[in-house]
Amino acid sequence: MTDHSTPPHGAYDLVGVGIGPFNLSLAALCDGVPGLDTLFLDRRPAFSWHPGLLLEGTVLQVPFMADLVTMADPTSRWSYLNYLREHGRLFPFFFSERFHIPRREYDHYCRWVAERLPSCRFGAEVTAVEWDASAEAFAVTHRAPGGPGGGREERVLARRVVLGVGTTPVVPEPLRPLLTPAHAGRVLHSADYRTHRAALAAADDVTVVGAGQSGAEVVLDLLRRQDGEGRGGPYVRWLARTPAFAPMEYSKIGLEHFTPDYVRYFRTLPEAVRDRLVREQWQLYKGVGEHTLGEIHDELYERTIGGGRPRAGLHPGVEITAVRPVEDSGGRGYVLGCRHTGQGTEFEVRTSAVVAATGYAAVRPACLDPLEKLVDWDARGRYRVGGDYRVALDASVTGTLYVQNAEMHTHGVGAPDLTLGAWRAAVILNSAAGRTVLPVPDRAAWTTFGAPEPEAGAGESGAREPGARAGEAAR
Repeated sequence: MTDHSTPPHGAYDLVGVGIGPFNLSLAALCDGVPGLDTLFLDRRPAFSWHPGLLLEGTVLQVPFMADLVTMADPTSRWSYLNYLREHGRLFPFFFSERFHIPRREYDHYCRWVAERLPSCRFGAEVTAVEWDASAEAFAVTHRAPGGPGGGREERVLARRVVLGVGTTPVVPEPLRPLLTPAHAGRVLHSADYRTHRAALAAADDVTVVGAGQSGAEVVLDLLRRQDGEGRGGPYVRWLARTPAFAPMEYSKIGLEHFTPDYVRYFRTLPEAVRDRLVREQWQLYKGVGEHTLGEIHDELYERTIGGGRPRAGLHPGVEITAVRPVEDSGGRGYVLGCRHTGQGTEFEVRTSAVVAATGYAAVRPACLDPLEKLVDWDARGRYRVGGDYRVALDASVTGTLYVQNAEMHTHGVGAPDLTLGAWRAAVILNSAAGRTVLPVPDRAAWTTFGAPEPEAGAGESGAREPGARAGEAAR
């Protein structure tokens, strides 16, 4: 093992584990900050963002300003607008009058940034993060993935570590035993949809499980694989536990749940209240874009011209209770045991393939195992995360561990949303630097979450304009 515990510059000020959009945002904001040595590591050979769902025509559910940097530093050269400028596409973008950009373009923009940031190193799998008391720093061991035992190991020291390892696909328990090579391409998570898209389009019957945006996009894509009258292509069945296929909350006031104000309010609530709110607020982060629902409706409407019937079924309020493979004269497939949650009735459906568009969950990376006893986990085994995204550690650890997109239980529904990505990265940057490198707003929402606090000169409500500093009354 090559030991890099004492490089010429000593320990890095900050090492990021994982390079998804959130750690890439932090890397971009850290770029060029004087006196800050950073390194970001990722096991993949290059940046890639949800490749299984980069379908033609799909767009981000957030405006283009929710890029890697703009909401924290609109002057940064790593902004989406500068990306367009560098590619000679500012005028086409201007004339397209887009507010929501294609997903494929967002992926390409992030790759453009990742390939140019000197602090980002791909093909470097972090295998261990340990606390080195003698060096008063974290020891981060990484190696090139692949091959017997992986590649050559390297070790660097870091005063601060930021976990940005992303999330892992969630699959309903009855389907998990079928996630094997024998059922590959016929039982899968939507994260792998693009890989098996052609085979699914050729199937007789495909069942999509999950009422979120990914499920809706898979359903729409499969409907479009049918011929103009809906005769060719698979029968498309859409099942979901939610009581409706509901649109995502996208009102201007409703979106203020994705502001620093709501994060600060949410953190003041008791843990039980926070957990309940996350469940109840599913339309803020699990709903479907209204445009996508409209396109599905239009596809189904087209099928009824001339007295036709859509070869599709939409069934909310349904959960899968059992799955069994079958192989008979009807071919290979699966029988899904289902229960309607409202009626309490049970029924079965036969299908050729199942796509679980059932979301993602935060993971505890194996590289963190050496720190397991030094992390102050909550009663449910989750990180205790502070206002500046620090993970609570044993008092013997003088270094700092931060986390991104694993704090919905402490910071609210904005944790996985790109809207708050640059702001959160700026908060971490300021904390890591020990000074205000990038100012963050005191107030960003019109809504007062929680009881108002009267203050001199602000009238009875005590409300201030978004962006106003404490003591500055709205005028």
